[in-house]
Amino acid sequence: MRLYSLLAAAKINLYLEIVGSRPDGFHELIMVMQSVSLCDRITVRSIGVDEIRVRCEHPLVPADETNLAYRAAALIKERFPAAMAQLGGVEITIEKQIPVGAGLAGGSANAAAVLVGLDLLWNLGLTQSELQELGAELGSDVPFCVSGGTAIATGRGEQLDAISGIDTLHVVIAKYEAEFVSTPWAYQTYRAEYGDTYLAGVKDWQARQAEVRSGGMVRAVAHRDAQDLAQHLCNDFEKVVLPAHPKTAALKATMAELGGLGTLMSGSGPSVFTLAESEAQAEELATKLRSALPDPDLGIWTARFASSGVQLDG
Repeated sequence: MRLYSLLAAAKINLYLEIVGSRPDGFHELIMVMQSVSLCDRITVRSIGVDEIRVRCEHPLVPADETNLAYRAAALIKERFPAAMAQLGGVEITIEKQIPVGAGLAGGSANAAAVLVGLDLLWNLGLTQSELQELGAELGSDVPFCVSGGTAIATGRGEQLDAISGIDTLHVVIAKYEAEFVSTPWAYQTYRAEYGDTYLAGVKDWQARQAEVRSGGMVRAVAHRDAQDLAQHLCNDFEKVVLPAHPKTAALKATMAELGGLGTLMSGSGPSVFTLAESEAQAEELATKLRSALPDPDLGIWTARFASSGVQLDG
């Protein structure tokens, strides 16, 4: 029996700007994305039949073809049919630590881990860029989840430029387990309310990208200035998600009051994070948050910034 066990890192958005509407129906984005050490464990194991199987004990994670991890395996099977024919099918076991539906790219991270794992299991010899190209067919966050670290993401989020990050920072992440935000709803609502502010086309988008690349957030990351980075946290989705989800808005307000460097919602939410300068500060903030909001539905996690996305476990 051959198997590989991999760790799939969650991501947070330090910066997320919605720039315009693309001809393909998606939105043009400018983001600064950061991997964190909160990980799912993904095990890919050869089985003796021509099947893809997904196992996960989390009740909200499907075990069928709607699971992004399953779709990643199906894509590899489609592109490299001889590999499965020669080596057999695969069983994918997902051990969840990343909260589901949280804006932390947990599903995308799982898919990225399956791509990397099957590359190893089936001896495909794919490069990271080739894995990212495959990942872009599955979802906009998957290419980043393959490589991880810190990156400027443009286009739908699949066009990446890695930058040297601040690997000393820690983070407190919180999410009400029963709270969920539909990403399509968030985009549609943002378009309805702010579509008149969109930039017109590619030249304007490129000009805005250049401004962001030379702006405060990227400069703070490049200079490894945590205090300055915190001053430039930005997420356009907050404009529509927080008014529609008062519980998440109250969570963000409470977390911001407790201290830390800065507080922001990640992705389309509803998870919220606060940056901390050390593990001790992160643990202290988490304890204060649990005391301030003793709701059993509130999940709280601490993590550190990570320099990679998918990595072998051990």
